Amino acid sequence: MSKDEQAIEAEIKGKGLTAKRITPDDLDAEIVRDDYHVFPGSCLTVCCLTLRNGFTVTGESACASPENFNAELGRKIARAKAREKLWPLLGFRLLDQLAGG
Repeated sequence: MSKDEQAIEAEIKGKGLTAKRITPDDLDAEIVRDDYHVFPGSCLTVCCLTLRNGFTVTGESACASPENFNAELGRKIARAKAREKLWPLLGFRLLDQLAGG
C-alpha cells in the first residue's frame, strides 16, 4: 500500500465511512503472481498480474530516452499501472454482490 493509499484509508476511517467497500489490501489479496517482460531493443516494460481466479491484467511503462531506462523502475511503474486496473474490476464485483447478483 502506497503512502497516498495509507493517507486515504486513514481519512476514510476517520470520517467513519464503514459501508462495504474495496480497500488497497483487497487489491493485493487478489494478486497471486506478477510477470514482467521487456521487449528486446525497446524501453517498454509490461507487467502481467495474475489474479486468484486466473484473470490477468497488464500495465506498461516506457521511457523516451534509452539512457533513462531502468529495469527495476520500469517494473515498479508497470506493476502500479496494472494494479490500478483492479479498482473498477473489484468495484464491479462488489456492486454485483450488494445488488444480490
